Amino acid sequence: MTLRSHVARGFSLAIASLKACATAFVVLCATPVFAQQTHLLVITGVPGDEEHTAQFQKWATTFIEAAKTKDAVPAANITALSEKQSTRAGVEKAFAALTARVKPDDGVVVLLIGHGSFNGTQGAFNLPGPDLTVDEWAKLLGRFPSQHVAFINTSSSSGAFLPAIASPGRVVVTATKTGGERNETMFPEFFVAAFNDPAADRDRNGHVSIAEAFDYAKTKVAQAFQQKGLLLTEHAVMDDGGEGRLAATMFLGNGRADGALAIDTSNPAMKALADEKDTIDQKITALKLKKNTMDEAQYDAQLEQLLTDLALKTKAIRDLQAKKDRS
Repeated sequence: MTLRSHVARGFSLAIASLKACATAFVVLCATPVFAQQTHLLVITGVPGDEEHTAQFQKWATTFIEAAKTKDAVPAANITALSEKQSTRAGVEKAFAALTARVKPDDGVVVLLIGHGSFNGTQGAFNLPGPDLTVDEWAKLLGRFPSQHVAFINTSSSSGAFLPAIASPGRVVVTATKTGGERNETMFPEFFVAAFNDPAADRDRNGHVSIAEAFDYAKTKVAQAFQQKGLLLTEHAVMDDGGEGRLAATMFLGNGRADGALAIDTSNPAMKALADEKDTIDQKITALKLKKNTMDEAQYDAQLEQLLTDLALKTKAIRDLQAKKDRS
């Protein structure tokens, strides 16, 4: 083999190696914890009176409609229980049905809307008839060992659920930090509203994560108490299963039915912008995965720059599409 052949062969191997490394990097950076499909279970507990019946139903409907329109979750993947359906037996049946149809990499989001209670030892989410104990809720959630699970209890005294429900690889959100916070909560109103409010979408990707909805609701609750001049009586808590990133990469679904960018990739200019936007998205995902290992100020500065770049790129895509629509 000539010297030129050796050099050419070495160069080819080097290029192949670089390509493999680049591919691995893109895969690592571009693979947040997205599920194949997401299944929602929305449970409305005992309302107690007509006012709460209407209120709870409104919140549940708002959440479900946001999942359908903003995240393209199929109706077949959504189960809503209320009144006579949300009994102990009804909840167990719904979990059994979910267990039968979810796949290993699917997502499961369980949202509880209603009243909670705490007797000093045990917390409860009030269902028609006998309640499920906290340990029984934990066993039901334990049926999804390989799925990405988010359990959101928006009721009063919901903090009592945390010790038993929290688990590695599972997101748990409660409207209160302890069972002793027994006052009716504002958290559910703002949590479900987050999925329809662009202000909750901090990274401006048209997709509100569980973490973004939690932060949005917690801030809104604090503002509401402050505006009324009242002492804050509820302190929402989120346990991210020790990972610190699952909630930030978990959404109600995979699609963005009415918020997706209209991108005609047959247009070279549009495709170039779309590719640049995807690259920024990947950088944001990669940065979020490094959050726990970075200086906070450095992380915030880098994230802000990337979010600004993303917003500008998104605007450029929308402007180009609008120009094409007018022509």
